[in-house]
Amino acid sequence: METFMNRRTVVLSSLALGLAGCARVRDSKLNPFNWFGRSRERETVALPVRPKDTRDLVAEVVSMTVEQIPTGAIVRATGRTPTQGWWQAELVEQPLTEDGVLVLEFRIFPPIERTDINTPQSREVTAAIHLSNIVLDPVREIVVQGAANARAARR
Repeated sequence: METFMNRRTVVLSSLALGLAGCARVRDSKLNPFNWFGRSRERETVALPVRPKDTRDLVAEVVSMTVEQIPTGAIVRATGRTPTQGWWQAELVEQPLTEDGVLVLEFRIFPPIERTDINTPQSREVTAAIHLSNIVLDPVREIVVQGAANARAARR
């Protein structure tokens, strides 16, 4: 009985010490959920012209998040178009720059017919892309770029 009580005390003490250390790990760079911070406004990045994608850049990038998952990350961005009816939104990956910046262009087709200009919320479009851990390994910053602005998240 005494051995059981000693084991129980040791296990409970170990658990208590382990949980006490969790607060430090939660805020550290060791925690994969802290790899990319919140997005912030950023100036656009000049890239070489890539003629194969005929879609326009979204007018304005409103928000951007980087969500960590076991196989890498999901980058989700919301953009605002000048009118309603824009379609086939996609985040198009550009080549990694020398300083570790991965630029994702927010591309979208304009409406086929003339459409209304309604509330800003009704003109928002969301697109996402999965980036594997292999792709993310050399990345220091992810930038989602629109026509008027860009948003970025850094490690």
